[in-house]
Amino acid sequence: MQTIEIADSLGPLEWETLKSLSAPQPDRHRVHAAALHQLLQSELVTIEADRPSVTARGRQVVVCGSPRLWHA
Repeated sequence: MQTIEIADSLGPLEWETLKSLSAPQPDRHRVHAAALHQLLQSELVTIEADRPSVTARGRQVVVCGSPRLWHA
């Protein structure tokens, strides 16, 4: 799946969770369990040292955003 296709497939909770985890100081309180599960399956997030961490692919999705969001 291409980055834009992945970005378009994310729902609002998944976006908020991914953006939250991408921040320099991640807000772990904004991590939604169901969204985290989906992000793990999409390989946008991984678990390292018992904490979710955004993968390189996840960072690319955050940077590129979604065309749906560009026009919102």
